[in-house]
Amino acid sequence: MEIRTIASGSSGNCLLVSAQGAHILVDAGVSCRRITTALAAFGVPPETLSGIFITHEHTDHIAGLATLTKKFALPVYTSPGTARQLCSRIAALEDLIRPVKPGASLDVGPFGVGTFPTSHDAAESMGFSLTCGGRKAAVVTDLGCVSDQVLSGVRGSHLLVCESNHDVERLRTG
Repeated sequence: MEIRTIASGSSGNCLLVSAQGAHILVDAGVSCRRITTALAAFGVPPETLSGIFITHEHTDHIAGLATLTKKFALPVYTSPGTARQLCSRIAALEDLIRPVKPGASLDVGPFGVGTFPTSHDAAESMGFSLTCGGRKAAVVTDLGCVSDQVLSGVRGSHLLVCESNHDVERLRTG
């Protein structure tokens, strides 16, 4: 399994996860052009993506999603709460959205994907654990605190991608 960062930070988040000839995106927080340019540099045609996994609905995680789904009709996996937010913002997304309840698991291509809730000021944010070929990687974004559910979700990971810039106390006082 290989993970490549296309963008990370408050200006946008997007990761490419590849294994056994299959590819998924985690978040699409930069322009479609920037994502497709990066994919081309990696030798991955966008139409071959098995799906896009969205952690939550903030712009720095979905900025390129509308154009990507319009151009390539890719399935979008996210929590039911985030799915509702996305469908209210992005026309014709209902046919592509695949809600996954935090705590559930699914298979997408060769990937086993586990989901777990995270704490963030979003509708229903979640993180993902991805397994393939005996390897496990976990992705959590905008993490404010590490709950037992997050610990359980990332436990046993060979690689952890963690963005931890959400501070509830600072938001309250600053």
